[in-house]
Amino acid sequence: MKAIPASAWDACANPRAGVAASPESSCEAVDSLSQLDTDNPFVSHAFLRALEESGCIGGRSGWSPAYLLVEDENDQLLGATPSFLKSHSQGEYVFDHGWADAYERAGGRYYPKIQVSAPFTPATGPRLLVADGPRADETRAGLIAGLEALRDQTEASSIHITFAQGPDVAALTEAGYLERRDLQFHWQNEGFATYDDFLSLLASRKRKALKRERREALSPGITVDVLSGSDLTEKVWDDFYAFYQDTGSRKWGHPYLNRAFFSAIGKTMGERIVLMMAKRAGRYIAGAINFRGANTLYGRNWGCIEDHPFLHFELCYHQAIDYAIAHKLARVEAGAQGEHKLARGYRPVITHSAHYLADRGLRRAVANYLVSEHAHIASAQETLAAESPFRKGGNDDA
Repeated sequence: MKAIPASAWDACANPRAGVAASPESSCEAVDSLSQLDTDNPFVSHAFLRALEESGCIGGRSGWSPAYLLVEDENDQLLGATPSFLKSHSQGEYVFDHGWADAYERAGGRYYPKIQVSAPFTPATGPRLLVADGPRADETRAGLIAGLEALRDQTEASSIHITFAQGPDVAALTEAGYLERRDLQFHWQNEGFATYDDFLSLLASRKRKALKRERREALSPGITVDVLSGSDLTEKVWDDFYAFYQDTGSRKWGHPYLNRAFFSAIGKTMGERIVLMMAKRAGRYIAGAINFRGANTLYGRNWGCIEDHPFLHFELCYHQAIDYAIAHKLARVEAGAQGEHKLARGYRPVITHSAHYLADRGLRRAVANYLVSEHAHIASAQETLAAESPFRKGGNDDA
């Protein structure tokens, strides 16, 4: 990334940065394709460069940067992709291990593959990064063609573009990619002035449960600091990294991000970081890191060194809602999986990815599988939405 001017990359990654969408007014579960964040932090030059220079990607990580650039005749950058050659399927959150196993049992070689994504980050965002201008459509088509050329050059089995947004999904499916869907849980701001305004939409017993949960989370004398910008000292990062390591080692065996990464992002994009830190008896005991876009707060990692009932929910979900309301953000993306988010007012939302598989037999098998998976995802979204804590039909006890 250091070979690419940051201003040129970011003009492609977030060409409309600074234009924030107003909070959604609909109380229905909203498809992520309809909500574009005009300033996504995870495809920014600063985020990707921090991953590189800290050694989280590159080297022997299995994430080898293979960025595509489209330039005009004057060497002006028109488009780019955050693309990587992968030697495994870790850190992606759209699981294709079954595809890899089946293909290799049949005698194929699944790796390397090409991954277009924000590494270790299950957050929706642009993937075909295109600067505004009269050549935008041409540039997007050039990026798609470039990915195919890269696949040929590297003899990769496939191309995977995960947590993609509407314009990219439409262009990729038009080009013959297979669309895949999954579910996440996002909180939608309906113009709330206070947390109590949000609670007023919930059934009475659900309101009481969440109020009790928040009281009990902080009852052992715990307070919460919300840190950003210059608040993010090296001592704060030391504390948070200890929390992150504890959770990461239990979930994955080896945390994806190292200590140097957090120092790097603190220096280069600290104003886009919102760190919720819980303190008890004069020291920090737990924390949750969020990144801020133009209209979205993205919840990412959490950890603790003391276990307290409901503290995870308070830091990761309730505090994020408080922040979004106070700063008039349209939504909170709370990361991958987790049906427990539903009870905290997060709604089931469909996410999208696009996949190109070079082998016709594998492509046919995956296409057949995706038909049934799409039906399952649609059914699961409907079922989960019906189980939400929101009042139904005007009945406060529903």
